[in-house]
Formats: sequence, C-alpha cells, structure tokens
Amino acid sequence: MSEALHVWRGSSAAGGPWQPVDWCDPYAGAVLVADSWRVVDGEARGLHHHRDRFLGSVAALLGEATEPQAFWSAALALLPTEGDWFPRVELRARAEGAQLSLRVRPTPPTTAEVIVATAPHDPRIQPRVKGPDLESLQRLRTLAQPAGAQEAIILSPTAELVEGAYSSLVWWRRGVLHRVHDSAPRIPSVTERIVTDAAAAEGVEVRAVQAHPRDLEGAELWVLSALHGVRLATAWVQGPSLAVEAGRVERGRAWLEAARRPLFT
Repeated sequence: MSEALHVWRGSSAAGGPWQPVDWCDPYAGAVLVADSWRVVDGEARGLHHHRDRFLGSVAALLGEATEPQAFWSAALALLPTEGDWFPRVELRARAEGAQLSLRVRPTPPTTAEVIVATAPHDPRIQPRVKGPDLESLQRLRTLAQPAGAQEAIILSPTAELVEGAYSSLVWWRRGVLHRVHDSAPRIPSVTERIVTDAAAAEGVEVRAVQAHPRDLEGAELWVLSALHGVRLATAWVQGPSLAVEAGRVERGRAWLEAARRPLFT
C-alpha cells in the first residue's frame, strides 16, 4: 500500500475538484492546519470531532467559507472502505495562497505500550492549532529516543504537565481518571475526549488538574493518540515510578472500540 496526495482545486474547478500529484510534493509549503485519524474497514473514531477541530482552525485563517466544507465531504469520499488507513487533511501555505489537500496513507506500525521522557524544551509556536508545530514536535520526540523513550512529555514554564509531542495524557489514581487542566495551552485531543466521555458515562470521576510529573508517582499513565489509541506508559525515564492495574487499559481500549462509526452516517 502506498501514499497518495490529492490537492483540492475547488468544487467547481474544470476537470474535477482534485489534482492527484506525487505524494512527495516538492512545492508543498508550510503546514498551517492538519488533522489525522485512523480508518479501519471504513470506520473511524470521533470523526465529527476531527472535522470540527480541522474546519474550526481553517475558518480562523480563511474565514467562514463553503469550500472547506465541500473539501471535507469530498475527502471522505476518497478514503478506502477496506483496510487500515491513517489519512491526513492539510491546509498549506503556497505562493498562490492557502491550499487544501488530502493524504491517503496506510497506517504505520502501532504499539500498545510506550516509554516516556520529559521533553528538554517546548518548541511549540501555536500550541492550540494542530499543524504548524508538527515538524518541530517530531524533532522533539527524536531527542527522547537516545534515552530509550518513544514519546516526549512537554511541561509548562512552571513544570506542569501539558501534553506529549504527538499525544495527550490521562492518568489514574485511586479510581479517579485525571486529565490536564484546560488552562494548559494544548491541542484539543479527540481521543482524550472519547475516553473521558466514556469514563464519565460509566460513572468514573474525571478530574481536570494541574500536575507536576512527581504527582504521577504510583499512578497509571495512558498516552492517547488517534494513531495508537490508548498506550500504557510502562516507564518514565528519570521521572515518577508508574503503576499498572491489571485489565484497566483494556477497558480504555474497549471505550475507543465502541466509538467506531462508519465514515458516512
């Protein structure tokens, strides 16, 4: 399976709305907005939340317009309904103006567990918009790899938890599911929303808090993303000692599985 790139020409463009190009586009500009989600046999989790997040950020740049709405609907129609895929929609800066595009990508390898490390710095320029900081966050995660970690945890200037480079964080302590307080500047995580909504629906107390890494001593940490779903953090390099309760992470994965819906509903 290979990656395909489709550039949006407009719903009324002569010759059709899409321009297929080589996936390694030499003319691609800076990413202004991006969003990705996993599609398995034509079903996805929280797709309406991904849509609202992406189109909301696009509207903040371009204003309320009908073309992004048409682009989204047309993009969904291009997605395969069989197999495991990880598409990405983008708004990029180009010489002729902002350009919408769709990358249809096979899902890369995923893992169920992860080792984390504290990020050495916070490289984000637009922490509440997904897209502009993706490259710098990838470099940040690469910096954690020599220590044996696969994810870097960003802290605030006062050393409080914010988010992972490509993930959101929730943790369990004494039966309470904790998440990062909304005052922390970070990407609104779709996977986190699904998990915390499902937990609350089952009567679990969900608490938004400001916390330092040391506050997670003895807690069970989940690292959440659209790609991997719920990953269990098995260690924090030079950080708190983490705990695991048998069977609990499977409960979180079941919440995500229950959230799968057909692309067109």
